[in-house]
Amino acid sequence: MIAALQSVEVDYRGKRCLGPFDLSLAEGEVVALVGPSGCGKSTAMRLLAGLEQPSGGSVDRAAGRGETSLVFQAPTLAPWMSAQANVALPLELAGVDRREARRQACEALDRVGLAAAADSRPAQLSGGMAMRVSLARALVTRPRLLLLDEPFAALDEITRRNLADDLLALWSELRPAILFVTHNVEEAVYMASRVVVMSSGPGRLAGETAIDGPMPRTHGFRTTEAFRRTAEATSDLLAKGMEQAA
Repeated sequence: MIAALQSVEVDYRGKRCLGPFDLSLAEGEVVALVGPSGCGKSTAMRLLAGLEQPSGGSVDRAAGRGETSLVFQAPTLAPWMSAQANVALPLELAGVDRREARRQACEALDRVGLAAAADSRPAQLSGGMAMRVSLARALVTRPRLLLLDEPFAALDEITRRNLADDLLALWSELRPAILFVTHNVEEAVYMASRVVVMSSGPGRLAGETAIDGPMPRTHGFRTTEAFRRTAEATSDLLAKGMEQAA
């Protein structure tokens, strides 16, 4: 097990915002987390990232220092730095020689198809390109745990689909455990081998579905009966989770 939330609860100003909630990720597993707005998806991710402490329950993380990477909905790139310098930053902060860090950054950019944009600054990149740089920066340290908080939410559908395939190809090469937070049920079913569904806030476990299909996904997977059946089952769980809290 790479990470787990065990009966975690989070209270803000005396109000319960999450839990009790349980979630676990195995080494190399890709899990999607879906739920209505305000149910605590991002809070659960922040707990796993070590950015927040629970009010109750426990957080177990096997990933050591520098072995967890987090990608937010916005690319959060330093605007005054080139793509290469942005990607190299976590290596340099970890004490890697600057020349070596820049070399590894170039390799990471090449993996996401942006080798030619190494010298470009964020303002010169499209939204999809900026997100690729963020993914390269997250993966350059070869993390054991990759946390993705709605990374494609602001992108158009074609770019989202292309980045989903790119991310799964990178997962196939590097094999980190991934927790992928999204509001999109079909995106969750496509990205993950298991989808965890949360109820309305304070979020609890509404249920989960396992996806029967190859990882990374093959061409046309979205048209298969297995995909449609699992997407419908996940949508039903989400609807029931919202009804339970109503």
